[in-house]
Amino acid sequence: MMNKKKIRRKKKSNNYFTKVHEDAILEYISCENSGHRNNLYKDIIQPAFVEMINKIVFTYKFTNLPNIESLKSECEVHLITILSNFDPSKGSKAFSYFSVITKNWFIAKVKKTAIQLKREAGYDEISKQVEVNYLSIYNEYDDNREKKEFLEHLWVEIRKWEKQNLKENERKVLEAIKILFTDADSIEIFNKKAIYLYIREITKLNTKQVLNNLNKFRIEYSNFKKRWND
Repeated sequence: MMNKKKIRRKKKSNNYFTKVHEDAILEYISCENSGHRNNLYKDIIQPAFVEMINKIVFTYKFTNLPNIESLKSECEVHLITILSNFDPSKGSKAFSYFSVITKNWFIAKVKKTAIQLKREAGYDEISKQVEVNYLSIYNEYDDNREKKEFLEHLWVEIRKWEKQNLKENERKVLEAIKILFTDADSIEIFNKKAIYLYIREITKLNTKQVLNNLNKFRIEYSNFKKRWND
């Protein structure tokens, strides 16, 4: 019983930013009634923002920043001011969007602190050491969740490519790409050359044909990645 309780607590903690919060944010940005917006923020969005900020501050060791409690409050105010800027049509989810903004906001504070310490101490190593202290922690949950959301949106994008007016060889290459993505965990790929060999084997095309027909999807992927990063 004790182990089950621990598991439940951990699961709850890992899912503090749920679909409920995503939907509340979407409702907030589309609503023109200020009273309803205030209630959405106070009752649903704010608790998720506060917990997200606390987790990011703890995980990335921003706790060492001076006046960290004041900075957390400032960061929340910053999130409020940009809340309406979130645009789900660009492909990202609210969790990814606001967690990245929060991390970048604190990183900017770290850099500002590093510059101040550098001026006070008079040597360059301070700046490097401060960034190492704050930014060297790896957050497995956030990293995995962001990757998962990225891949989900990439699959949506790939399905759009299928609806284009593709040539026969382009469609063969696209099908090969889908197979590689679907079976990625069971395929041993060590380098770029190995990927080409897999695609050749699946499509029965020669190397030149594979390269020529991959170009279209390279461009499509680059455009998708740019939109995602934006």
